[in-house]
Amino acid sequence: MDIQARSPALENDPFAGCDKFYQGLRARLTSKESLGMDHAAMERLLLDEGTELLRQLYQAWIDQRGSGEVAGDVVVGADEIRRPHTRLLTRNLKTVFGSVTVSRTGYSAHDADTLFPRDAELNLPAELYSLGLQRRGVDEVVKTSFDQSTAAVAKTTGAELPKRQLEESARRAVVDFDEFYRRRGAAAVGAGAQSSEILVLTTDAKGIRMRLEYLREATRKIAETHAHKMLKRLSPGEKRGRKRMAQVAGVYTIAPFIRSPENVAGDLSSVRAVPDERSALRPRPEHKRLFASIDQEPARVVEEMFQEALRRDPERSKTWAVLVDGSPSQLKLVKAAARRHGVKVTIVVDLIHVLEYLWKAAFALLGTGGSETSTASAERWTTQRLLEILRGRSSDVAAGMRRSATLRKLTPKQRAAVDTCADYLLKYRPYLRYDAYLSAGLPIATGVIEGACRHLVNDRMGITGASWSLRGAEAVLKLRSLMASHDLDEYWAFHEKAEWCRNHAAAYHGPPPPTIPPLKPTLRRHLTLVS
Repeated sequence: MDIQARSPALENDPFAGCDKFYQGLRARLTSKESLGMDHAAMERLLLDEGTELLRQLYQAWIDQRGSGEVAGDVVVGADEIRRPHTRLLTRNLKTVFGSVTVSRTGYSAHDADTLFPRDAELNLPAELYSLGLQRRGVDEVVKTSFDQSTAAVAKTTGAELPKRQLEESARRAVVDFDEFYRRRGAAAVGAGAQSSEILVLTTDAKGIRMRLEYLREATRKIAETHAHKMLKRLSPGEKRGRKRMAQVAGVYTIAPFIRSPENVAGDLSSVRAVPDERSALRPRPEHKRLFASIDQEPARVVEEMFQEALRRDPERSKTWAVLVDGSPSQLKLVKAAARRHGVKVTIVVDLIHVLEYLWKAAFALLGTGGSETSTASAERWTTQRLLEILRGRSSDVAAGMRRSATLRKLTPKQRAAVDTCADYLLKYRPYLRYDAYLSAGLPIATGVIEGACRHLVNDRMGITGASWSLRGAEAVLKLRSLMASHDLDEYWAFHEKAEWCRNHAAAYHGPPPPTIPPLKPTLRRHLTLVS
């Protein structure tokens, strides 16, 4: 009688099924059928089968972790109740590869919630969808509508994230937004020490179409009582009255860029002008953070803007410049915040807004005949007045255009744009000292915040047909703020740790107990009796 040894095998190997699936896939790739496929068909095959292989690998990795038992069966919750009873329970988890099952030991006691140490070890979410799948949803939501995001997730992953669940996931994803930036205070101070000497704060507002119940009270009353003149469309000058204003803010540092009035006027003279060497040397914003809120009051957003600036310059050693478009309410909020924090700020009204008023005044004085001659005359007139304003003579320009309107004997209606421009120049004269701003190298245009209103708010929130809830709009604005500030990856890592603290660490009395490592499968030789 001889003893014949069979090849060694690992008992209960969780990856055995993965190996079998892979071998089957490999066999398909070397079959005659695959040799007749084109590259696109092969891509589709590998995408589908490859995703399934990854799902099986993920499932096997979970299975090999064991049931998550705790040594001594001692599990005490935050309520200080010992949980001596155990039972093995399973839960589903939808991941980017597909659905997997997690088996784990639950510890329970009478009138106490069951605790699962394995869940804490794996940082499993409370909901069905994994953090990785939620992040994939966030990446889509910041770009396009919820319907299209749902379709994109289903197309590019092995799971589905329905629209309602995606909306809830987006709202949950931003719960750590404020805490993330508060915790970044020390790091921001370090970055501020290495940044340029001009600290720029800028703010503006942008309207978002809301559902009726989420409008502010005054706007809601107008929307409820106002009847449109036409059934099919709005009449000229008519507004829908369904928007709520989101306050947008930005903070960044920038190096001084000293220019002369002639330099600036030349840059604005023609969009077809060839950039000169000075344009190539123009400094770029550093460490830019953009954010917006439709839920918080504008005063709270302006306060956060100052808090962010103070995190970057706690010693107030930099030159603080605040760029605005001249809105009286925004100016009031900025001044109040500066006084509250004892910060000296230089307020700059956007030059482009001034230029818009000048153009309207030029056409009122010189006419809008549309001929090349009249357009050239208006351009020369505007350029000359712009130069004087850049030289710090806004009051002289206001007086001069009023005299010109009087000498031309314009009627009150004809000269309305002239008087409006003159009033604007006089009203904001303290913030139009462009000669001093240029000598100090300060920025004088709100291009950063204007761009933020467009790409942070309008490009996503203004999608045709979109009508927002308050929580949904606030969540998407915060996610887009993180993306625009290049902070989304860092924030998500912070969010995952915060989720562990909320869902798991807070449930235990002390740290979650460590689980017993699973026993490694024993390597045995299977013996067969051969006669």
